Amino acid sequence: MRIASPAVYGFALVLLAVGCREMLTGFEENRCSMTYMFEYPEYRRVALPRRVARMYPAYGLYLYGEGLYAQETRALKLAGAPVLFLPGNAGSFKQARSLGSVALRKAESMEGGLHFNVFTVDFNEELVALYGGSLLRQTHFLHESIKAILRLYKHLKSPPQSVVVVGHSMGGVVARALYTLPRFNPSLVSLIITQASPHLAPVLSFDPYLLDFYSAVRHRWVNQANKLRNITVVSIGGGYRDYQVRSGLTSLPCSSKDPNKLSLVATAVPRTWVSTDHLSIVWCKELVLATVRAFFDLIDPETRQFTDKPEERRSVLAHHFIRNPVRTLGEAQDQSIFPADSPEAWSEVNTLRLAYSTPKDGQAKYFLFALPSRRKAYSHFYCRSSDLEMSSWVYGCTQKNGSSCVRAVDLSLGTELLPPYKVLTLTLSDLSAVTHLLVSASNLSGKQFAVECEWQRRESQARTLPVTHVLSLGLTASDATIASSGLLHTIRLQHFHQVYQAFRITVLSQCKAQKDRLPSVYVMHVPWFREDSLTTASAPSLTEISGMLHTSRPDNSSDVLLQLHTAPNCFYRVSVRTSLPRVLGQVLRFHGATVPVYTAVTLLLACGGQLSSILQSGRAAAVSHAVAKGWQPHKISLAVFILHFLLSCSWFRQLWSLLHLPAIDALPPTTPDLTLADGAAPPEVWHHVLSPLLYVFGAAVAYWGSAFLRVAVRVFSLTLAPLSRPSVSRDCGALRPRTQLLFILGLAAMAGTFCSAVAMFATFLLHLNRVLRLQMTERSLSHMLNLAPQKHKEAENGRAACDSSWRSKECNGAPLLSERTLLNVRDDLQLHLCLSALFTLPLMLLTPSLVHWSRNLRFCHQLDPDPCWPHIVPLMSVYMLLINCNTSTLGSSKLLPLASRLPLPLAIAMVTFCPLHLYRITHLLLASLAPLALCALL
Repeated sequence: MRIASPAVYGFALVLLAVGCREMLTGFEENRCSMTYMFEYPEYRRVALPRRVARMYPAYGLYLYGEGLYAQETRALKLAGAPVLFLPGNAGSFKQARSLGSVALRKAESMEGGLHFNVFTVDFNEELVALYGGSLLRQTHFLHESIKAILRLYKHLKSPPQSVVVVGHSMGGVVARALYTLPRFNPSLVSLIITQASPHLAPVLSFDPYLLDFYSAVRHRWVNQANKLRNITVVSIGGGYRDYQVRSGLTSLPCSSKDPNKLSLVATAVPRTWVSTDHLSIVWCKELVLATVRAFFDLIDPETRQFTDKPEERRSVLAHHFIRNPVRTLGEAQDQSIFPADSPEAWSEVNTLRLAYSTPKDGQAKYFLFALPSRRKAYSHFYCRSSDLEMSSWVYGCTQKNGSSCVRAVDLSLGTELLPPYKVLTLTLSDLSAVTHLLVSASNLSGKQFAVECEWQRRESQARTLPVTHVLSLGLTASDATIASSGLLHTIRLQHFHQVYQAFRITVLSQCKAQKDRLPSVYVMHVPWFREDSLTTASAPSLTEISGMLHTSRPDNSSDVLLQLHTAPNCFYRVSVRTSLPRVLGQVLRFHGATVPVYTAVTLLLACGGQLSSILQSGRAAAVSHAVAKGWQPHKISLAVFILHFLLSCSWFRQLWSLLHLPAIDALPPTTPDLTLADGAAPPEVWHHVLSPLLYVFGAAVAYWGSAFLRVAVRVFSLTLAPLSRPSVSRDCGALRPRTQLLFILGLAAMAGTFCSAVAMFATFLLHLNRVLRLQMTERSLSHMLNLAPQKHKEAENGRAACDSSWRSKECNGAPLLSERTLLNVRDDLQLHLCLSALFTLPLMLLTPSLVHWSRNLRFCHQLDPDPCWPHIVPLMSVYMLLINCNTSTLGSSKLLPLASRLPLPLAIAMVTFCPLHLYRITHLLLASLAPLALCALL
């Protein structure tokens, strides 16, 4: 057992470390370009009404500026379009400089003097993702800030009526929370763009205020969707580089039928195509440029303010964030007339493929492809050009004169922009009125580019490749070979639709001849969520693609597609293999927040094992042994599975509701479906498979965490030993009853006056003093017995009468220094080490509120609201009473059998009710430790 437990938990810790490493570092390098300020940025504070300034002393509103613009706006006489930036969790208001600087530089190149006034809010860098008590306060201050911004434009003839809001992280959630305020006018904000904002659910739920805030926002946007239909919201996720807020959580909990609500990942944004981490999404130049371009296209030329037409907003945002056809926005798709006096510029292509490179000298060049002879044999026409200029380039000829086309309709609107070239795929069945296809390859400016086109039979260029099972552990692979010379191939990855699946997809390209070719582009297309990712590779090459998902498939839609924009005359081999490290990374990315629950379950069962050992033998088991036996998935998982099964029965659900029990927490949602977001849908089958794995991770954290605690106690006790007087009593570090009462009253007053977390930390330090004193006493007794073993043996033989009453500290007035005394101290030390490990869990849950209180101490000495008040008082009282407990007192208590049986049902309750409500762990720990405190008291 001594060897097996460290080996098992060591292996579990290795798996956990591999998963964490994959989640934190297993992604592409940061390919975002940095945004730079050409002049020193300035932040001019905007004066708010005195009432607002008194109510929110920690917050502020600023106007961004730099250089000459900052000097011109010093008096706050503004004439631009207002944009408001909201920082997120622990975010600074100075993060607005990337958006403000890029918008300012682009405005300098625009005609007509169009520009933006970028404002930013200072939220004092509060930890609102972990402490939800200030979210409503931030929302009210945001409302006041918007009204203050609009008042700055009253001197204009046509002042703006609304403000565009850009929110990062929790700032985006606060922006959507504006519409929950009873006095908020929805017309004040008609467009919200959020960056890496967890709209679907909070990342961690450390207090009930955070969940209540999310519930109110979701209720408003879902149940009153018709009233907010004209509000346009764009939510952008960062991709796999953002390990703080996974992109699945950035999905808007709105109906998919609402066209004004867009959810996407940065990797799918045209001209961006990069994954960003949680902070770089603010300054990523590619994404900032896409946002600023959309802002300028949203300006109404008559009012010089943002348009108030939802259809126009939707069209502009779709152009810049969903599909960029490489055309000027708003360009009409009309009949085009071509010159007929230059027959040398026209060429009719009779082959199946065209490969053309423009010469250095500028010339007009047009290629014609006859349709009637190709309609029966082919289904599509594919063409790509490395000329990325915003212009029309493919037409459908409707009137032909000899070898040239006189009149044609523009077909370029369906163009898709890829990093190295633009591509267009036409369905021949939709071109019944067209006789020829016309491809313009003119380079009148002398710029060289390449054009490649071909006729395609889609059925012959589409393959189905079943992915390997997740339990194959990478030992097997699924391969597909593409031997044809087509330019576009599609591979359907069959059975790839769950987030726990993760694959290493390798594409090997080999070419017959070495020559210059356009790069290959591999597109991972996900039909149910805009999370497409692109990989560019040269040919020949060996390229690896990460096959992972941000969301699970919500329905029976099609599988993931791998589109290969290939080079001609090349051989491609696609291999799919399960990656165990990436599978573990996906498990932690989606469900890592539940590991603390299973850690608490393991420690709670370890405490129950300690009590059972005391009840049976009067001895406390070693902490390592107790924690090792705390992993009992057969008891926990089976009970939870039975409970879920019973809840599928209507009679049991009715009984559950009659008892007013809360809803069961399933694992966090993996799809953007509303029912899963509300936690009302039953868990999927694979959730029950993942629970034992998460239990293993939580048990490993508990085992090695308790081992670290034991080592830390030994090290600290060695450091403090010279400063304290040696003791041989098991009551060292204990408190008198009167002292305990004074501490309880004083700490309760501290919790009510300042912050509950401060009082809780003080209680933990008092208990830690008890543990350190026991450790020093155990070391002193061990040294004494080792130095005088013979004398100690004679003393024991001469006082055999004292053995029958070994709990007494003295025999005939003389202190008894024996192995029994040492065993008593060791038992007490093992018991209190187990309790200390259990006590660290509430401290971790209280840390965010403590940090928030310390940061706002100069504005207010009391934490308001305090998520732990008033239930912190009985919790501290229990901890104070447990300071004096020992194994002898507990062993003689009649309440010990009850206290030893409570941890198991309460551990089942933790797994049932705490995965989405972490703060409930403290309540269940209190329910388990209160009877134990009574055992020590009675």
